Amino acid sequence: MKKFFIAFLGSLAGIWFSLFIAFVGFTIVIAAAAASSLGNKTVSEIKEGSYLTLSLSGTINERPGTLKPMEVLRGLDKDVTGLNQIVGAIRMAAEDDRIRGIYIDCKGASAGLAQHQAIVEALHDFKGIAPEKWIYAYSDYFTQGDYYIASVADSIFLNPIGMVDIHGLSTTNMYFKNLLDKMGVEMQVVKVGTYKSAVEPYLLDKMSEPAREQQELFLGNMWKYVAGDIAASRGVTVGDVNAWADSLVFTLPAEKVLGMKVVDRLIYRHEMDERLMSLTEVDDIDKLPAVSVVDYCSVKDIDKKGNGKGAKIGVLYATGDITDEDGDGIVAAKLVPEILEIADDDEIDGLVMCVNSGGGSAFASEQIWEALEQYKKITGKPFYVSMSDYAASGGYYISCGADRIYAQPTTLTGSIGIFGMIPNAHGLISGKLGVNTSTVATNPRAVPISVMDPMTPAQRVAMQAYVEQGYDLFTRRCAEGRGMSQDSIKAIAEGRVWDGAEALARGLVDELGGLDAAIAGMAKTLNVETWTIKEYPVLEPKWYDVIIEAGADLKASVIDEELGEMKSIYETLNTVKGLAPVQARMGFFEVNI
Repeated sequence: MKKFFIAFLGSLAGIWFSLFIAFVGFTIVIAAAAASSLGNKTVSEIKEGSYLTLSLSGTINERPGTLKPMEVLRGLDKDVTGLNQIVGAIRMAAEDDRIRGIYIDCKGASAGLAQHQAIVEALHDFKGIAPEKWIYAYSDYFTQGDYYIASVADSIFLNPIGMVDIHGLSTTNMYFKNLLDKMGVEMQVVKVGTYKSAVEPYLLDKMSEPAREQQELFLGNMWKYVAGDIAASRGVTVGDVNAWADSLVFTLPAEKVLGMKVVDRLIYRHEMDERLMSLTEVDDIDKLPAVSVVDYCSVKDIDKKGNGKGAKIGVLYATGDITDEDGDGIVAAKLVPEILEIADDDEIDGLVMCVNSGGGSAFASEQIWEALEQYKKITGKPFYVSMSDYAASGGYYISCGADRIYAQPTTLTGSIGIFGMIPNAHGLISGKLGVNTSTVATNPRAVPISVMDPMTPAQRVAMQAYVEQGYDLFTRRCAEGRGMSQDSIKAIAEGRVWDGAEALARGLVDELGGLDAAIAGMAKTLNVETWTIKEYPVLEPKWYDVIIEAGADLKASVIDEELGEMKSIYETLNTVKGLAPVQARMGFFEVNI
């Protein structure tokens, strides 16, 4: 028996040792790949007669992200392109005599509508500054977002058996009430705001009329702008663009799409390469003087305007869900100290905050708002906000104190409202699982609100009062920041989401435009014509960051593969599980481009 246990324990030790060696080997492989990727940046030499290649593929963030560990292992560790790099490269290329034009290679980029619009505006500016330079676009399959960007091109080229997808805009909302009923879970909601639709998926089995009303308005306004922009670029009418959308144009033969003036010519990719060779006067495809956005940004300082000595403008990126202490988005525990450190930086002449957030924790939003007020009080320097795809609810809360707010016409903002959601799982825990509880308390209200039992009438009244107190504070902050009465803010609040153009008309924003416009406006306020941008938070990736993120990436890849189309349901429920009790959040929906 003794020998058996010794052998058994020896086997266990061998297994654990093998697992340890495997883990160490896995770690070393990732670390080596990451260190290599982080340390071997390619610096391009820009030759005369080069062209800038704008490759529309993957996800476009507000600025470059970090490397993905699983992509590192697969050898796909490419530089992640940020919207700031794309817009900056286009702007610099317009005045660079070595750049002859721009080639837009459309492969299905994932980005928000306001981000698409920022690229479109940059391309229009390029044509205005350098009308002698060309812009061509090619794709085997144009997604609607890619086509919106490509529409600015002098000529659009499509594969002879390719497709173009133009369909308009939509939002899709999922409703979980029936699922929760079957599970025996009741979602107890307290809220302020007729249009605060973020709670509807847990209370209703379909969209309410107020939610439909607001979505129809902002989607109609946004599509009117996009369709108008495409029509103007293509030399057709808005009616033509709507006819394309209504005809399921992606199902039509390429020859018919050509006849409808959606594209200009049908050619294969190798023919497109030959056209680029002719434009750049080279006789070998391997000699094409193409310069990627990332490579161009490695040799051209897109953070400078002119000599950059006029002023130093800080750009603070606030993107993602707003949380108190944890998360990958806007984490108050991290952002508040960052803002206060910026306030202590005497070199910064003004601050622009780039916001792309549908909101989150009301408590965290207040902390960030207060830190920005401290920045203004300590420094006396101007503070502007640039709204990207979303700056709604908590995203608007942290923005409302700015001296000037910029938004794109396709930005979704407003949603000034508060809600709280507390699940009552008594029907599941007791009714279905057979688990009961007994409580002893010293005071009538000593028992806290719990998922085990429904709220008492007194608890619900108290929670409603708490939420209304938060709403009063939110609307007061907005009124103070916008120089309006609180009643005027409440008249356009009620949790209603507005597109950028409607928000401008109602005084929620000051000017239409993107981050470039906000920075230029800041420079005008500072009375300078040249400037340098300093970005916050500072991105300083370390090799071990990749190892830390490896587990999260592995989990995400498993979820993607196993859940498939059900992934969105999982993500929504997982988000709800981690919500703070009181939320300043826009509804759980996205505009489908």
